[in-house]
Amino acid sequence: MLEVTELIRIPDEELEWSYARSGGPGGQNVNKVASKAVLRWKAATTVAAIPAPARVRMQTRFPSRFTTEGEVVIQSQKYRDQERNRLDCVEKLTEMIRISLVEPTVRKVSKPSKGAKRRRVADKRRLSQKKQGRRTSGGDD
Repeated sequence: MLEVTELIRIPDEELEWSYARSGGPGGQNVNKVASKAVLRWKAATTVAAIPAPARVRMQTRFPSRFTTEGEVVIQSQKYRDQERNRLDCVEKLTEMIRISLVEPTVRKVSKPSKGAKRRRVADKRRLSQKKQGRRTSGGDD
């Protein structure tokens, strides 16, 4: 049972694991041992209590992790042994779900105050006067 939060738990039956030979560190060991871990999770048909808006956010935030069938594919070949790569996949999945659970705050449309507009225009005028004072008259040469 993968526990993401207190309310969200993913049963082990929903997680599908496969292993392959890794291209990462390991020397001669890489050619002999299947240490790369690949995790597949059917997010579209999950029984877990992940809200639909969070699932949509997850799909828009991490589109490269999703297949066309709505399956999440995570792989890890960071470590030399299979178990640590497996734990790394689990950490990646829980982090993805936690990030997608946070609802983005809606931006409130605001406009500058009248005083701010007045100050901005006054600063522009002041700067313009300063630059005009630097000009030389070009008619006497």
